[in-house]
Amino acid sequence: MAQSSPIASPSPIASPAPKADPRAVEILAKNIYREFRASGFSERDVLALAGELLSLVTRDVKNEKSL
Repeated sequence: MAQSSPIASPSPIASPAPKADPRAVEILAKNIYREFRASGFSERDVLALAGELLSLVTRDVKNEKSL
């Protein structure tokens, strides 16, 4: 019996951005913030998440420049 890989389908985040509502990122950010806060995360935790996201983007940009 074949097992499906947990990485079988590409992440929608890694896919090229479709032409979407220009407010999509703002809406997503608000939803992430609300979910984090509703789950008991503090403002400091949300700031840590933002810092981690910035680090990931920075790393990707550096990697693209080195290609």
